[in-house]
Amino acid sequence: MQLDDIARAARRIARVICRRAGVEVDWVRTRRGRAGLALFHEFAPSPSGGGHQFLRALTRELEHRGLEVEHNRISGGTPACLFNSFNFDFARLQRFADRGARLVHRVDGPIGVYRGFDDGTDERIARINAALASATIFQSRYSLDKHRELGIELREPVVIPNAVDPAIFHPPASREPLAGRRIRLIATSWSDNPRKGGNTLAWLDRHLDHARYELTFAGRAPRSFDHVGTVGPLDSYALAELLRTQDVFLAPSYDDPCSNALLEALACGLPAVYRSSGGHPELVGEGGLPFSEDAELEEVLERLVVELDERRAAISVHPISWVADRYLDVLGLRASP
Repeated sequence: MQLDDIARAARRIARVICRRAGVEVDWVRTRRGRAGLALFHEFAPSPSGGGHQFLRALTRELEHRGLEVEHNRISGGTPACLFNSFNFDFARLQRFADRGARLVHRVDGPIGVYRGFDDGTDERIARINAALASATIFQSRYSLDKHRELGIELREPVVIPNAVDPAIFHPPASREPLAGRRIRLIATSWSDNPRKGGNTLAWLDRHLDHARYELTFAGRAPRSFDHVGTVGPLDSYALAELLRTQDVFLAPSYDDPCSNALLEALACGLPAVYRSSGGHPELVGEGGLPFSEDAELEEVLERLVVELDERRAAISVHPISWVADRYLDVLGLRASP
């Protein structure tokens, strides 16, 4: 073994020791503390993916009600803990799990279906769930049914969809009339995973009537386009402002269990053209129209434009307050009136 290899190994060992020591210090320090709820999740800085956005909105709602939320620890008197998918330090949660809090596992996916390949993540989630969870929150009926189809049974499943922060994502006070301008169509995605529908954007770049439609993509563009306008990743406030200037949302992703991008657009009053896949039909209801193949899009778009006001009026999304109440029920905490 070379000296560089020895040095790297020594640094890794030192990091593990320091992390474990830090857990033990936090465990001792919080023995007599108390919060209303513990949340185990490793947040990424904004702008970031839908799971981060939803959990930020849920935390704000709970804290607005006066519930103290502590992060990545369970104090001695904390009655319940919500832990998210696999996006947390499992060993750390294990160390705190013996304090008697009710442990509820929020999951999405199946990850292998959503990503398009199986790297063992779903099996890992199932092991974590079996080891720790008292109950499981799925984000859509699709997600629950797909897990069962694959033979993955998780503890005491309940379906609760995501929701957005209404202080950020809400309809505009007024809308610019369609007459005399192009119809504004937008798609958004933090991820550049091909299953987010980059192939559909490429098809529309080639085939959409760009004299009639103005198509914009906001997020991490999966490729370059000739006609599709692109905007880089935006924070929630800037994204909401952009959504409120648009007419129609495009949701082309495959097997998306509960698309926060779609929920954000619906909350801003945008009827959706959505791929009939994953949890999209559950979220949209009558507030948009489905498609299965890209070649259907021009016809579906034309129909939606004719029915635009009717479809906009049919949009129905659960407010974050309703979602928070359902979470508190599953966590065994009394919902605030």
